[in-house]
Amino acid sequence: MALSKLQRRQRIKHRIRKVIFGTATKPRLSVFRSNKEIYAQLVDDNSGATLVSVSSRNKEIETAGSKSDVAKAVGKTIAEKAKSAGIETVAFDRNGFLYHGRVKALADAAREAGLKF
Repeated sequence: MALSKLQRRQRIKHRIRKVIFGTATKPRLSVFRSNKEIYAQLVDDNSGATLVSVSSRNKEIETAGSKSDVAKAVGKTIAEKAKSAGIETVAFDRNGFLYHGRVKALADAAREAGLKF
């Protein structure tokens, strides 16, 4: 029986999460992409707490332009917030999504803004 798109992503996600783990000094940068929006958060898996979160629904994010442009703005903002929280390096968690398009745009923008991963 063929897997649905969600089941396939969940299987990939679990395979990634076996390896990637966030700590307070090196949190996990988790990305979620829906059809309209994109969300990014820095998670400390030791305490189960979200340290910083940004989404395309935030007021400070400019939503004009393509979805990739919005993802770039989210990546830049999450990097700036992480810097102000004293976080330099992160572990990137693509959450089962393929590393291209909006996910890649967010990651590249975060790297350009100074996050290391």
